[in-house]
Amino acid sequence: MKTAQAKIQKFDSLLSAMVMPNIGVFIGWGLLTALFIDTGWTPNAYLNKLVSPILTYLLPCLIGYTAGSNIYGRRGGVIGAFATMGAVVGADVTMLVAGMILGPVAAICIRAFDKAVEGKVKPGLEMLVDNFSLGIIGFVICIIGYVGVAPIMTAIQTVLTGGVQYLTNHNMLPLTELFVQPAEILFLNNAINHGIMTPLGLQQAAETGKSVLFLVEASGAAWVGLSLAFAIFGNKSAKKSAPGAVIIMFFGGIAEVCFPYCLTMPLTIIGPILGNMFSLFVLTNFGGGVVGPVSPGSVISYYMMTPKACMLVNTIAYFGSLAISFAGAAIVLKAFKHDEEEEGIKELTATADAKIQKLNKVIFACDAGMGSSAMGVTILKKKLEEIGLKPEIKHVAVADIPKDADVVVTNVNLEERAKMSLEGTNIPILTLSNFMDQTEYERIIVEIQRMLGHDVPDVFCKDNIVLNAKYANKEEAIKACADIFIKGGYTDESYKADMLQRDKEASVYLGNGVALPHGLASSKETIKNSGICFVQVPDGVDFNGEKAYLLVGVAGKGEEHVELLGKIGQTLMDEGVIEKLKNSTSKEEVINLLNL
Repeated sequence: MKTAQAKIQKFDSLLSAMVMPNIGVFIGWGLLTALFIDTGWTPNAYLNKLVSPILTYLLPCLIGYTAGSNIYGRRGGVIGAFATMGAVVGADVTMLVAGMILGPVAAICIRAFDKAVEGKVKPGLEMLVDNFSLGIIGFVICIIGYVGVAPIMTAIQTVLTGGVQYLTNHNMLPLTELFVQPAEILFLNNAINHGIMTPLGLQQAAETGKSVLFLVEASGAAWVGLSLAFAIFGNKSAKKSAPGAVIIMFFGGIAEVCFPYCLTMPLTIIGPILGNMFSLFVLTNFGGGVVGPVSPGSVISYYMMTPKACMLVNTIAYFGSLAISFAGAAIVLKAFKHDEEEEGIKELTATADAKIQKLNKVIFACDAGMGSSAMGVTILKKKLEEIGLKPEIKHVAVADIPKDADVVVTNVNLEERAKMSLEGTNIPILTLSNFMDQTEYERIIVEIQRMLGHDVPDVFCKDNIVLNAKYANKEEAIKACADIFIKGGYTDESYKADMLQRDKEASVYLGNGVALPHGLASSKETIKNSGICFVQVPDGVDFNGEKAYLLVGVAGKGEEHVELLGKIGQTLMDEGVIEKLKNSTSKEEVINLLNL
């Protein structure tokens, strides 16, 4: 199943790699349309003359060039654009899809020819052979595009356009969201948007000045609503990270940061489905739409692509979608309250026993290599610098991962595709499920340190356990916990003072004979690695009139502090577990009981 999904995602990546590098030009064309067509913000007949040629000739040829260059560099790009021009001239509709077909075909043909004649061309004739081979092969494919591909693609696009028009006329377009939204969280969003909706939307926009098709997938309002629901009604982990996702999605339009929340409770997809259904219903029935691709799907892009006549309708559609998505996801979260520790949002693929000799280049890969990975690079770079590592860090599309990387970081849903890209190499792949969760980045840093052979102590091990201890007072007991952390390499000496100060500010005694010594909020600078210690005191030690028989010390690196505290607190709510820990005689039993 994962392999099949990866292959579909790979096709998605192939499509998006042809379109995404040219999105800026699409947006520029959209702005020209929004401003200067007859129904634009500032109609201008002279500047309006730019709109049609850019759509008809430039955009398809740019896609053909990009598609060809992805396969065979500049030479592949040149012949890809040449081949695409045949279909462009031979068709009555915009030939973006023809560029996606003819560009790669032409590049593959010239690459095959070059390989066939490699080493067989006489010295001095290389340029002659290169130029004429490209010209002749490009000429043939250009003619094929003009005579054969253009009519076929025109017919196909006419059928598709007719199908979309039928759905629109019969108010059925909103039903597409039953398939579109689930496909998005499987990272197939770019295939849907750039492979299907953008070409059809551009054709429609050229004829009517706007199109709803650009918003079938790309309206980010529904994902803002879902993230907001998790920020308010999600578990503690979600409440901590989801507000950041709301801001990034609303202003930045990076939907990938929202998908992991939905994956932790798939039923919440009901929210985005209903939200986008509402949006499409309003847009199709009241004359809404945008003039070009909304990419990225932020509120800024949304309004930049909104024509003057559609401002009110588009606003109702956007914020209505946001509200309905929020309500739908919130109802699911309230009705099916999920546990604090969700597997999906905390998953980190281990690298087994992978070892690396150096860390010169780290690659952060996402579907298109532009959104979530660019954000991830910034976070990861800062985390690595904190431990003294300053490798080159790049963000790329998962299909374009270079094979000279030392480590690759990607989303767990893209792991199979990353493996395909790195087939034949031993480059380790680290995955995270939530781009917004700082704890996952901390775990990646620990894993990188281990792969480099750095001495990174386990969070909880036998050396961190003391049985049958005796202490005269709580200060002595807290210092003993601090000494375990200092000796184990988790913290420096100053953490001892922080632990004592924390108890002075608010007692670390929990109740039921358990104390939880830990540092201050400012202590994270003194913590080298996250750690937990366990101290058993059969006779008890006084904590302001209460007896503590168990001390569980915590040193949390970065955001892990809160997570570790919550995890331990949940375990120690069971009085049966506490009683067993009080009477335990083996360190193995303690490890099993705490389940850390």
